[in-house]
Amino acid sequence: MFSLTSLKCFAAAAEELNFTRAAKRLFISQPTLTLYLNRLENELGVKLFDRSKSPVTLTEAGSHYLEKMKEI
Repeated sequence: MFSLTSLKCFAAAAEELNFTRAAKRLFISQPTLTLYLNRLENELGVKLFDRSKSPVTLTEAGSHYLEKMKEI
């Protein structure tokens, strides 16, 4: 089950495209943010972020997920 916290973490990370800044914005640690994002990706069964690049980018699935979140 998706938690509201996971969704907030995804939204912040997607907007910032930087996990450290997103964590600071949410007043949590970067490892905690990563934990929430990993859990969300596992629950969805897709990768939302391409972590191999710097800065981090959204995958196609991540972009689609962000657009659907904005619609809601």
